[in-house]
Amino acid sequence: MLSLIGIVVVVIGFMARLNPLLVVTLAALVTGLAGGMGPIEVVETFGKAFKENRYVSVVWVVLPVIGLLERAGLQERAKTLIGQIEAATTGRLLLLYLVLRQATAALGLTSLGGHAQMVRPLIAPMAEAAAESRHGALPDPVRQFIRAHSAAADNIGLFFGEDIFIAIASILLIKGFLEQNGIFVEPLHLSVWAIPTALVALLIHASRLLMLDRRIDRALAEARP
Repeated sequence: MLSLIGIVVVVIGFMARLNPLLVVTLAALVTGLAGGMGPIEVVETFGKAFKENRYVSVVWVVLPVIGLLERAGLQERAKTLIGQIEAATTGRLLLLYLVLRQATAALGLTSLGGHAQMVRPLIAPMAEAAAESRHGALPDPVRQFIRAHSAAADNIGLFFGEDIFIAIASILLIKGFLEQNGIFVEPLHLSVWAIPTALVALLIHASRLLMLDRRIDRALAEARP
């Protein structure tokens, strides 16, 4: 039970709003020491876990690259490009991204999108530019509203699309949980039954995105004197 003191460290650290990485690292260190491990052994365990799962950390290498691209004008170029397409609207753009995000997630390509690597540097600026090309400068509440819908399109597409892929973690978790309770189901069957849910989610949110442009028009009309 003493090794559970790491949970207390996490709770206190988050309540104090300390650096999350520092809090988690400290909690792991405290848990190891409370479990009878020495300081050197704890550090060795950290190193072994990082080495065995280093492919997970490779994703973070992309973030500095995206930062450099943004500094070099990635968002501005994205806004310029979408502003030149007359048929582009915020709702249509996000609908296209929703379909692509869900389709690629269903194929197991969950890393092709994401808030940090896709929504913030590309999708949200392009969605804002589509609205600006029709209405001019946007007030901050409308701009935040568009950014929220950009993030939501990514979340919904990923959440309901990834369960269609047979080797995704959520499918394997469901299979393992059912087997522990004496229910044996093939992963393929779980994936197949995820398709109707994904289609319904796509249709519901697609209808919301098709109405998004009118909601933006109404919000701008209310915001302007």
